[in-house]
Amino acid sequence: MSDMNTNTSRRPFWLWAAVWLFYMVNPISDAWHRPEVWERVVGLTAAIGFCVVYLLSFISARAALRRTGAVLRLPEALVRLGVMVALMTVLTVIVGESGLTALVYVGVMAVFTFEPRIAWTVAGAAAVTAAVLPRFVPGWHSDIDVTFAVLVAALAVWGLIRFMQRNAQLAEAREEITELAVAAERNRFARDLHDLLGHSLTVVSVKSELAARLVRIAPDRAEAELADIQRLVREALVDVRAAVSGYREMSLATELASARSALDAAGIEAEVPLTAEAADPDRQQLFAWVVREGVTNVIRHSEAKHCWIRLERTAVEISDDGRGPATSEHPTGHGLDGLRERVDSAGGTLTIGNREGGGFVLRAST
Repeated sequence: MSDMNTNTSRRPFWLWAAVWLFYMVNPISDAWHRPEVWERVVGLTAAIGFCVVYLLSFISARAALRRTGAVLRLPEALVRLGVMVALMTVLTVIVGESGLTALVYVGVMAVFTFEPRIAWTVAGAAAVTAAVLPRFVPGWHSDIDVTFAVLVAALAVWGLIRFMQRNAQLAEAREEITELAVAAERNRFARDLHDLLGHSLTVVSVKSELAARLVRIAPDRAEAELADIQRLVREALVDVRAAVSGYREMSLATELASARSALDAAGIEAEVPLTAEAADPDRQQLFAWVVREGVTNVIRHSEAKHCWIRLERTAVEISDDGRGPATSEHPTGHGLDGLRERVDSAGGTLTIGNREGGGFVLRAST
């Protein structure tokens, strides 16, 4: 299928490139009407060979521009142009002045296959040759039309090259943007999955340890904790499915209630707002992620006895009286790195530091 599409896209270009060869009608006609047979054979061979080399070179140069946005390699371009100049010289010797028409195609091919400095040198030399050479050959007449045609054709093809190069650059930019979007989405999903499962599994771990301790001394309480574990696992599954679908929305009120329950299960005395009303509604989803990650870290790493969650209209703060922020020996994990990215993308600021009197403070403000 791809080969069929490629061939279909090339056919119009073959025709487009070939149609401009009508300027070669005069030299071909002159070659056909030469009195000597060998002149007709050599002239027609040179003319047809010139047209074939021109078409093949034009198509190769166009393919290179579409593929890489660059001209042909210098050795290849020199060989192709050299063959064209040689055939043009033979044709001009046979048919005379009309052979100079081929200079139009020499100028075009130079612009299409060389870098600008060399290209315009060759095109300029072709235009000068068309204007000056007839003055020195008996019986030839200076024809400004060929000189003008060389310059106009070279300028037209130069504009086409710029257009094709811009298209190649745009295609490359679109491909890069697509790759960056895929990478960003992959990072977003990894971050969400970490935040969702990290918190849920931490709470499940704490509650299962609590249930194991209570199973003998308080069976009813242990049974309640096990039921709560089952609820948390079901909620985690729902959260993961929602994250995969890309439709998950965090609720600050829900996260505050979950934080209160998780801290209590971990044996950490907590001061948690009863509602989320103090926070700006537009910021509540971001603050919900902050509360989830902050409380998860308190339970897993702080060894704290107390935890405080403070809500303001444009900020949320989680603090504890544990062992304080991570050091170089115990660096922050991926959770806080992901949280920082989330807060930064929302135009906010995430602050991590020591709590006055000892402990850890995590504050997000927007």
